Amino acid sequence: MSKGVLGTNVVTQVGIIVKNIEHTSQTFADFFGVEKPPANLTDTLDKAQTKYNGSPTEARAKLAFFDMGQIQIELIEPDENPSTWREYLDTHGEGVHHIAFVVKDMKGTVAKLESRNMPLIQKGEYTGGRYAYMDTFGDLKVILELLENDNGGGEGN
Repeated sequence: MSKGVLGTNVVTQVGIIVKNIEHTSQTFADFFGVEKPPANLTDTLDKAQTKYNGSPTEARAKLAFFDMGQIQIELIEPDENPSTWREYLDTHGEGVHHIAFVVKDMKGTVAKLESRNMPLIQKGEYTGGRYAYMDTFGDLKVILELLENDNGGGEGN
């Protein structure tokens, strides 16, 4: 049985852009009755190798992760540098930015999506893997994030 274009149909994560991660994290924690997770800053350009629309960017973001059973909620507070996160916040305001899937062949999956007119927006590295945001908004009404982990599993960026 085919798992479609991505090779999977299992949503791993929902990413939400926020203006104030500390406030929003506390609101989520209170609402779900869980401990507030720490907000961690993404790596610098030299380590993350972040590219946005094909060009290196100093963009960083504060991230907080809520593990909610089978899915992870990622809160993202972008800095002022050019990124898909900053663009989304400036254009749409706070809200759902992406849904993420773990893939086994990042390069191949990116190529498949690009062949469907769903271009790569931003990519980068994180400890243990890499990510790619694909512009699937026109067709799917949400950005897709692809996650490829060096150990074959695990969490997002």
